[in-house]
Amino acid sequence: MTDGSGRTAFPPAPTGLGALSATEIMAGYRRRAFTPCDVVDDTIAALEKTDAACNAVVTPMYEQARADADRLTKEMRAGEAMGPLAGVPVTIKDLVFVAGVPAYGGSPLNKAFVPEVDAAVVSALKASGAIITCKTTTCESGYKLTADSPVTGTTRNPWNPGRTSGGSSGGAAAGVAAGCGPIAIGTDGVGSIRVPSSFCGVFGLKPTFGLVPRSPGFSPPSWASLAHTGPIARTVADAALALEIIAGYDLRDPASLPVSPRRFDTNPAPLNGIRIGASADLGYAAVSPDVRAAFAKALAILESCGAQVSIDDPGLDPGILEHTLKPIAFTEQAAAVAGKTMADLADSEADYRDVINAGRHYSGTDYIEAGYRRGQARNAFLKLFERVDALVTPTVAVTAFEAGQLGVDRIDGSKIDPHLGWSPFTWPINLAGLPAATLPCGFDRDGLPIGLQIIAPWLDEPTIFRIAAAFEQGQPWAKFWPSLALREEGRARARV
Repeated sequence: MTDGSGRTAFPPAPTGLGALSATEIMAGYRRRAFTPCDVVDDTIAALEKTDAACNAVVTPMYEQARADADRLTKEMRAGEAMGPLAGVPVTIKDLVFVAGVPAYGGSPLNKAFVPEVDAAVVSALKASGAIITCKTTTCESGYKLTADSPVTGTTRNPWNPGRTSGGSSGGAAAGVAAGCGPIAIGTDGVGSIRVPSSFCGVFGLKPTFGLVPRSPGFSPPSWASLAHTGPIARTVADAALALEIIAGYDLRDPASLPVSPRRFDTNPAPLNGIRIGASADLGYAAVSPDVRAAFAKALAILESCGAQVSIDDPGLDPGILEHTLKPIAFTEQAAAVAGKTMADLADSEADYRDVINAGRHYSGTDYIEAGYRRGQARNAFLKLFERVDALVTPTVAVTAFEAGQLGVDRIDGSKIDPHLGWSPFTWPINLAGLPAATLPCGFDRDGLPIGLQIIAPWLDEPTIFRIAAAFEQGQPWAKFWPSLALREEGRARARV
């Protein structure tokens, strides 16, 4: 995998233990090559350095993490049974509750809020033995696709701190990209896992709507009918392992699906027999030339893996952003602050207030009509999946832009919506509730990562993992690191 100008000169892998994958960490524990205390110490050092450069951490939980690591180190030495993620560092996006830890959610309204209960995903991670190291940055209430907020400021990209990390799970993706632990938990209402993962060059998965419970979450949650919770990781295997742990039924979430525990195969294998539809623009989107070029190369790789690739798309309405997404998404954002006046939101960003104001001006009829159009989009995907097993698109139409901006308003000469128009491939998938992942597939001319999005039918995460594992074997992106990931303080240990 090279950048847009053919260069392959990237920094070598960092030596800190926080940069190891979860599977490497657990293998190291079995070999007694290091302990959870060693891993957590290195991970905290990486988080502190990354936070200083990128502003990725909201609330450090380092004291508790060290205490958990010390306990697990003693239990490992005593030969006690361990959970599937025992001793693996994990970060949690600040929209997800951790009991006793502030949950600002990027909002000035929540500066004093401390939840008393863990979210279901946090409970599952703790039960698995994972060590939570910190809460990571998000924009206010997850309303946009960067992680800048009036509470935490601007979150930056470890590949180039002058560029955005993307969002709203920006701190989560930046931390994983910079070697601050192998797994992060993010949320995704219009692309908030996939956009920052694409911009930061890591793997991110939005599961089928309802597969991972959101409870207890913010009440009422923003993006109520759109938001998914899922993992961000450097490898396909780590993301699959995390999803196995956090997926599950929870009565507290009315959208939770009563599915049995799942196991995912991430062993790379030929894609013979897999039919993949491919669209560079969904028939209407403006896309940068560098992204188009990387996407074309990715299709050739998929074909070399044995897949049958054909140009196809669901035939979505080109007006889907204005006529379907905004009446639903903006109304749900406004509902999340029902009872609050614009004076109450005086410390919020002007763009956030604009979204709330727009949401309050849609009528009930507007919302229901948009729901009908949403059903039509879902049916379009149903018909598509009669022809193909999966759909691939670029993840984002551009690469990371200047930090601190809402977005870009023009792509390759075409004027677009600066809030959501530059990410035309992510939010239609939230409207349909489909599973989708992003994986690195190249770099632009400035050396910034580009993502490939894989979309599969409902509850068909196995197909996503199968395609991603094959692509990962052919283009092992985890060997590429941003220069920010290099740390003198990292312990130089033999990699597993």
